[in-house]
Amino acid sequence: MLKYTIKRVLMLIPTIIGITLFIYLIMSFVPGDPAELLSPPEATAEEVEVLRAELGLDKPVLVQYVNYMWDILHGDFGVSWFTKQPVIDEIVNRMPYTLSLGVLSTLIASIISIPLGTLTAVKHNTLADYIVTFLCLLFAAMPGFWLAIILQIYLSLQTGWFPAYGMGTMRHFVLPVIAVCAASVATNIRSTRTWVLDVIRSDYVRTARAKGASEVVVIMKHALRNALLPIVTGFGSAFAGVLGGSVVIETVFAIPGISTYLTSAVKTRDMPIIMGCILVISVFVGVVNLLVDLMYSVIDPRVKYE
Repeated sequence: MLKYTIKRVLMLIPTIIGITLFIYLIMSFVPGDPAELLSPPEATAEEVEVLRAELGLDKPVLVQYVNYMWDILHGDFGVSWFTKQPVIDEIVNRMPYTLSLGVLSTLIASIISIPLGTLTAVKHNTLADYIVTFLCLLFAAMPGFWLAIILQIYLSLQTGWFPAYGMGTMRHFVLPVIAVCAASVATNIRSTRTWVLDVIRSDYVRTARAKGASEVVVIMKHALRNALLPIVTGFGSAFAGVLGGSVVIETVFAIPGISTYLTSAVKTRDMPIIMGCILVISVFVGVVNLLVDLMYSVIDPRVKYE
């Protein structure tokens, strides 16, 4: 397993390089000159050119990218072009909010999805199955920003039960976590139902029942355990999605996370922030995928890594 882990970690390097290079090229070809945006209206052409040279924008795009990655290797993420604040400090301050939102959402989604998905598989084609499936389709089709606004109106502004904006206490996480969890729970219940139902219909489950094993033993020991591999993959993907895709939720609830930081940087073409956020998110997603792969051998000892 150690050999496999080292191999996967090394594979992250070209992946991260490819992602960051692609983003750098895309942002470089976006119309507009960052040097002109940063310059005051009364700045002369010579002053704009001097600023462009200070930012390194007078060099070819690939040279700019290589210089940036070289600085990254030395632990220098640069400073924001607009706020002049070190990018790494801002990321370190904001990342805990996004990670907390992702961890809480994934944990709660797991607690809800696995039991309900298993229940609907065991009780398939019954009233309980139809009700849960209908609710899953409803929440899966519901836009996240719309649900977030509805939660703010009814559970915050009208009742005052939970804060509507910002971060500070665990109560601030309740509404954002619900908004993030809704679609994730719906999707994961359906996927859990599909995989458990597929395992229940397999030969070894029928054999276990024929030998007199109780339904609880059949479901918990044989069906659910063998269905966990794709389920874990789904939850790993969901967690990775929250890290990079919680822009709308963080914006609606005014969460000072890394997604809102990245969004504001894209609007102003603040390249040090954009590249720093993309780099950190890529590393976290890669690590999450690696941990999911390593969990396979814990869930199913038959899985071997080479």
